[in-house]
Amino acid sequence: MTAKSAAAATRATVYGYPRQGRNRQLKKAIEGYWKGTVTADALHTTAAVLRRENWQQLVDAGVNEVPTGDFSLYDHVLDATVAVGAIPPRHRAAYEADPLDGYFAMARGTQEVAPLEMTKWFDTNYHYLVPELGPDTAFAADSAKQVGDLREALALGHDARPVLLGPVTYLLLAKPAPGVAPDFQPLTLLDRLLPVYAELLADLRAAGAEWVQLDEPALAQDCTPADLNAAARAYRELGALTDRPKLLVAGYFDRLGGALPVLAKAPIEGLALDFTGRAAANLDDLAAAGGLPGKRLVAGVVDGRNIWINNLGASLATLATLLGLADSVDVAPSCSLLHVPLDATAEREVDPQIARWLAFARQKATETALLARGLREGAGAIVAELAANRADLASRAASPITRDPAVRARTAAVTEADARRAQPYADRVEAQRARLGLPLLPTTTIGSFPQTADLRAARADLTAGRIDQDAYQERMAAEIREVIAFQEKAGLDVLVHGEPERNDMVQYFAEQLTGYLATRHGWVQSYGTRYVRPPVLAGDISRPHPMTVEWFRYAQGLTDRPVKGMLTGPVTMLAWSFVRDDQPLAETARQVALALRDEVVDLEAAGGAVIQVDEPALRETLPLRAADRPAYLDWATEAFRLTTSGVRADTQIHTHMCYAEFGDILSAIEELDADVISLEAARSRMQVAGELAGVGYPREVGPGVWDIHSPRVPSTEEAVRLLRAGLEAIPAERFWVNPDCGLKTRGWPETQASLEHLVAAARQVRAGLAD
Repeated sequence: MTAKSAAAATRATVYGYPRQGRNRQLKKAIEGYWKGTVTADALHTTAAVLRRENWQQLVDAGVNEVPTGDFSLYDHVLDATVAVGAIPPRHRAAYEADPLDGYFAMARGTQEVAPLEMTKWFDTNYHYLVPELGPDTAFAADSAKQVGDLREALALGHDARPVLLGPVTYLLLAKPAPGVAPDFQPLTLLDRLLPVYAELLADLRAAGAEWVQLDEPALAQDCTPADLNAAARAYRELGALTDRPKLLVAGYFDRLGGALPVLAKAPIEGLALDFTGRAAANLDDLAAAGGLPGKRLVAGVVDGRNIWINNLGASLATLATLLGLADSVDVAPSCSLLHVPLDATAEREVDPQIARWLAFARQKATETALLARGLREGAGAIVAELAANRADLASRAASPITRDPAVRARTAAVTEADARRAQPYADRVEAQRARLGLPLLPTTTIGSFPQTADLRAARADLTAGRIDQDAYQERMAAEIREVIAFQEKAGLDVLVHGEPERNDMVQYFAEQLTGYLATRHGWVQSYGTRYVRPPVLAGDISRPHPMTVEWFRYAQGLTDRPVKGMLTGPVTMLAWSFVRDDQPLAETARQVALALRDEVVDLEAAGGAVIQVDEPALRETLPLRAADRPAYLDWATEAFRLTTSGVRADTQIHTHMCYAEFGDILSAIEELDADVISLEAARSRMQVAGELAGVGYPREVGPGVWDIHSPRVPSTEEAVRLLRAGLEAIPAERFWVNPDCGLKTRGWPETQASLEHLVAAARQVRAGLAD
């Protein structure tokens, strides 16, 4: 096909869409089902309505081909586990008795059975449920969900394309099941898995699918020869099937590198590539590989992970370059729109000037369709839209909102010494132990306590004007008094104030820093029914006034035990925000770090002996390719140290990380120079303790003994077992006892029981060590 005919055939499509609904109807329906107030039929009805609304929104925006199968009640990787029949043995009976309850048990666990491990989806803030596989895993196709969703879309008259997680990525994301040798490689199961995918594809073709998309984002990482051989074999075999739809393999989040020529040569009909950010190199790689003659190219030129408007002119130029490299060129966002909020027009309180710069999922679908039209009919067909886009881009570039000379002068003056503690850890630890006087295996929590309905109601009443600031402050003070009293009674050693006044660990600070923009309806799924509203980094960052000091001072005045000052670290402030794309991330991180440094110094001056600066996102922001990681880790660890290095030797700095693969950043964890680090460890059965010991990590560690993302209440005996397992790797004098993460999403009864068990376990193990 010529470039002209490829342009004439151009269509617009997307890989996935936000699931929650405009008013988070899905979250409410699922949580209602868990509470017993919503029936299974009602839940499925809500889900069906939302799917139809999503498809209609896309069609109304001008999208020609809608995705199916991307909609999930909890997680699309868990859906893939169900589709290939890889139900863990401990969940099989529950799933067979009731598939819906068994599905949620895999996600959340029950009092009797632990859930699947949860970790970050590549370098995003989305969490997926990790498949558990072993040599005895028997796969079996279950196409009911995929076929059902496809038939719904087709019945509504939509041109629909089912989306499945690809077999290679599925296996590369998996871990050895409990009891399986840790060196087991799930990828060795590929030959066993491919016939199941063949059956799924045949079922979808029978249901009316012309195309099926197989997502392979794992191939955008550094691939071993075994990984590339697996990809070649998988798509050689699937491509050779006679009873199948056309196959579109999608790689995104970064350049495909060595996987691109492998897929280009495979007997598949199409390839979907990301051409934004780091993945822009796919353009040159594709040309070097000789293009995709005879194949469909879906070009991801609209950033699916950030909220800024597209540079339509630049994207059209990229698309024009791609013409002639493939049989047809279609237009898409770079990845699923799951990672951005639903609709920017809902943000009616945003400054109108800034609102012109924003594009959420609905706007990105419109941009995608507009670009497809421009490629298909020529730029003249969208001349007015291109002119308006140029004006909006120029408005942002010239706006004083984006630049503060005082902030830029301060960041430029930072020296290497500013980002280092004045004393080495060996000196600090002695000073801190003398000041704090804590027992062996000190107990604490990560920071937040349950955000009850009463707390959320008080915040809503303040926003709506039903109560004044004084009444709200008293409600928060009463909650802090209750949290402190409970912790003292439970016997915890280092307390927290519970963070009742904080709506979110990033948004709370963003609302008090210049340069940030908070949204009202910009919800994005983090995991399951947990949604967050990432703030928008629109300009230079500074701290006009203290943000946490008064609440810390109040809490510390209620107890003789140390209360932790609690802050969110600079990398997490970036990772869980929509960052500006007009300057290097390192520059933005330094601005945020300096603002937080002022807060740390003020907390210490207010009497804070323990200050925790959380960096749960340090690992998730790690670039997918090893060559890009040293530069990232340099500025990320510098930003943390810049935040924390202005305190005295006897002030103890904590940090916290959760739900990530830490093996890749163990040296960076040490480079943070925190005095104490707490990490997720319960679901992974203390794996991280052994990893830290393996690299000789010299500082204090709190590997979590309570998985707070499950409603289970761990027994004292269970916590004791985990503590003893951790103590095999970490000496008792450097071991802290804490939950995996904050307790914001838990209820008070389970929180009280679990913390009482945690303290009892610490005392039991402590007594055994003394004996």
